[in-house]
Amino acid sequence: MRLSKHGPGHETPMTIPEFFRESVNRFGTYPALASKKNGKWEVLNYNQYYEACRKAARALLKLGLEPFHSVGILGFNSVEWFLAALGAIFAGGFCVGIYATNSAEACQYVIAHAKVNILLVENDLQLQKILSIPKTKMETLKAIVQYRLPVESKCNNLYSWDDFMELGNSIPESQLDQIIKSQKANQCAVIIYTSGTIGYPKGVMLSHDNITWTAGSVARDFNLAYAPEKQEVVVSYLPLSHIAAQMMDVWIPMKVGAFTYFAQPDALKGTLVNTLQEVKPTAFLVFFSLPPPGGSGRVMTGCKNMLYQQTKDGVGEICLWGRHVFMGYLEREGATVEATDEEGWLHSGDLGRMDNQGFLSITGRIKEIIITAGGENVAPIPIENLVKEKIPIISNATLVGDKAKFLGVLLTLKCEVDKTTGEPLDRLTWEAIRFCRDAGSRQASTVSEILELRDPLVYTAIQKGINAVNQCAISDAQKVQKWVILEKDFSISGGELGPTTKIKRHFIIQKYKKQIDNFYQ
Repeated sequence: MRLSKHGPGHETPMTIPEFFRESVNRFGTYPALASKKNGKWEVLNYNQYYEACRKAARALLKLGLEPFHSVGILGFNSVEWFLAALGAIFAGGFCVGIYATNSAEACQYVIAHAKVNILLVENDLQLQKILSIPKTKMETLKAIVQYRLPVESKCNNLYSWDDFMELGNSIPESQLDQIIKSQKANQCAVIIYTSGTIGYPKGVMLSHDNITWTAGSVARDFNLAYAPEKQEVVVSYLPLSHIAAQMMDVWIPMKVGAFTYFAQPDALKGTLVNTLQEVKPTAFLVFFSLPPPGGSGRVMTGCKNMLYQQTKDGVGEICLWGRHVFMGYLEREGATVEATDEEGWLHSGDLGRMDNQGFLSITGRIKEIIITAGGENVAPIPIENLVKEKIPIISNATLVGDKAKFLGVLLTLKCEVDKTTGEPLDRLTWEAIRFCRDAGSRQASTVSEILELRDPLVYTAIQKGINAVNQCAISDAQKVQKWVILEKDFSISGGELGPTTKIKRHFIIQKYKKQIDNFYQ
């Protein structure tokens, strides 16, 4: 733990069960969770919430959850999601959220890597995804629990939610108490899987103290009201497999005694607005001051930041230190060492500058990760490389979709280059022309011809390649939905490429803003 010598960063560490118990003592009879069933809101107060988590923990122990192994949760936000997550931690395991859009292959990786013993799935659709995976690739998995809708499939060690919650009746409360008592604040409690630049996602290990201290710090810095004074209201709808949503929906409400409502599973398809109108959430309206436009605010109390290797204009890599900084990557010591230095500073890979009032502004991303409107992280480079591999006519592919509902890609075609100026010409290379001929187009030999005629044979062949790329996507969020061919290939003189011919992503996004905006109109 990165304890400060004094101030908020020196507060006594707490485990999550201690943190929850403290909240129950303060807010026991206040409403905690609400979900709509058959048109009516069903509510659990903090006392009921806590006891249900203990019951889930005992059920997980009965199913064979081993110490420091995981409970995976695959599905949309719900009361059951919360109970399983807390139950896993109470029982001495780890909570691991899995994106509902993940492919079977991506789910299998997380299950194996995190050593998942028990997996919760939302419905039969998610269940079938898991059942398609060979059991030999999920050797640690002991049981599956379906937490929504009647169980339609029949297989060994598959339980409905109601049956699951009764399994632990034979496990003594004293056994669970002993497990809770043995936990330490610096032990891992939650694993968050996040995209890397290549290969499979990395498992970010968060300790009890990472969670409990950060929740308290956010509540204090943003002046959130505590239940006896005024009960804040939260609507849960963003993916809980992302730490930002977990903090906002689970941990911060627990600290202040807030009331969390669950949106419907189709929230992002339009029903969210109905829930917001009915519930009238307050938690995202309590900020007592906002940072300047374009700014990310000042460093939070008890945390530190610095700009590493600043340039003359004050831009440097944003580095962070404090009790909010993660433990490391699960079973990836090399990646952990690369991300954190000897003094415990986390090197974020993001670029930023600080103004004279201490406000931080992010100016770019070294890692270039795209974060969609749904909160899913997407590494663009592997997808861009795959586009070029599957579609031989493509010279450059630039993935876009930051804060957007879906991904799009800007494409340039392989063209001849002026040997004197280095400028890309209109005429296609022989490889690009061969692609057109293989597609059945007998006339296309320049970019302008393809664009002017919207050559259906070439466009169809490119779309076929995009479809092949999407078949390799590890989740729906990583699929390319729209694309456009630009009039000219990238060049140094055009500003899209740097001196070493690496693409200048932020310049490209600004230069081709009109084309990108057309994706989302």
